[in-house]
Amino acid sequence: MDIFSMEAWNKVLSAIDSVVWGPVMLVLLVGTGVFLTFRIGFRSWKNLPFAIKSMLSKEARQTKGEGDVSPFAALTTALAATIGTGNIVGVATAMVSGGPGALVWMEISALFGLTTKFSECMLAVKYRETNDKGEMAGGPMYTMKNAFKHKKVGSVMGWIFALLAAIAAFGIGNLTQANSIADSLHSNFGVSTKVVGAILMVASLIIIVGGIQSISKISSVLVPFMAAMYVVGGVVVIILNYENLPSGLAEIFRMAFSIKAVGGGVAGSVVASMMQAMHFGVARGCFSNEAGLGSAAITAAAASTDDCVQQGYINMTGTFWDTIVVCTITGLAIASSGMLGAIDPSTGEAYIGASLTMAAFATVFGKAGSAFVCISIVLFAFSTILGWEYHGEKAFEYLVKSPKLNMVYRIVFSLVVYLGATTTLSIAWNFSDIANALMAIPNLISLLVLNKEIRSEVLRFEPKLQKMKQEKRMAKNG
Repeated sequence: MDIFSMEAWNKVLSAIDSVVWGPVMLVLLVGTGVFLTFRIGFRSWKNLPFAIKSMLSKEARQTKGEGDVSPFAALTTALAATIGTGNIVGVATAMVSGGPGALVWMEISALFGLTTKFSECMLAVKYRETNDKGEMAGGPMYTMKNAFKHKKVGSVMGWIFALLAAIAAFGIGNLTQANSIADSLHSNFGVSTKVVGAILMVASLIIIVGGIQSISKISSVLVPFMAAMYVVGGVVVIILNYENLPSGLAEIFRMAFSIKAVGGGVAGSVVASMMQAMHFGVARGCFSNEAGLGSAAITAAAASTDDCVQQGYINMTGTFWDTIVVCTITGLAIASSGMLGAIDPSTGEAYIGASLTMAAFATVFGKAGSAFVCISIVLFAFSTILGWEYHGEKAFEYLVKSPKLNMVYRIVFSLVVYLGATTTLSIAWNFSDIANALMAIPNLISLLVLNKEIRSEVLRFEPKLQKMKQEKRMAKNG
């Protein structure tokens, strides 16, 4: 094997990628969520209705207390990074590789991911700092540095996390997203990748140069719009394919818990066992909502709030919207369409990835269905570029210990978007995917070490939460 060839390095990185996203990592991700959920008495589940009402309230759009942006803007900026191609392509890939039952395990991992997301975001707000420009700087790296009793250990772990986050930002948050946009527009509409790259670069530069204020303003409008548009389209597909829905749901649960490999029915040629469903469902679920990776906590730290626990609950809803809503819509649209396991005439093989989701929407909308999914991919991927720029910028700021070079980072990040749109860099995908997974290790260790503090903060906030609920009931009753 030629160790200097790109193909050789791709094989090595692909092998490493399969290990770091393997069973041990998935058990650690979900296991931490399970442990913390029990540790706080399932309050992340009990208080989910409160969290959703809080993020939809007028108060969430206002700035009060310390912070750079409103609680709602902090959430939508975090969602901009998480609601991406994984919600369309990732779900389809999981259902092909792990069978329709993968959707069930995606939901299960998300339920426990609620607590993980709450914990990392709450701690990020509590241990954030104000930088030299008067802006908020926070995230798992600051939590480790400021909360650990052993300061040197915390500083080293924080530095490692920041380095990995900075790498992942350029890969999964930039190159691969730009490539997905350019590829989708070229395949569906014949638009030149160079033209797409130039437009993306300029659009990114205009928004990103303005920093968190500019990014959050765009995200506050773009994220709700694109998510609502996609969900409505998906619901229409499910409703008009209602005849297949009962059998589709039955197949989803049957294949989710079948010890032996089974197939047939709506799954067509797809054959999978419970272990396959669990593996691909949990992996794609964690990849989609990023619960446990610590990335969303970086944005949560920018929120203007007077209580870290309340912001933790608001940011926790990101996992709900990303996986339990958007990913479920994609999964049910595919399951009810009858296209899972069907043969793609253009390739002679079963539909996979984006082509499967496009085929599912096409059963109702025809060619417009493919265009609709293509536009959704473009919006989802572009929002991911914006959200991850902020993650990467704050990680970079932590590494250089100063915000003075942030503008240089923003410009370079925008320029790299053009490279991603015009060049297929599979090595970048694998390398950044590994960095993305490895980010979780120091973050999860931090959450486990600080589990007593997480529980203490939740219990501290509980009387305040009950008082808020009572006041709202009284106001409602007049």
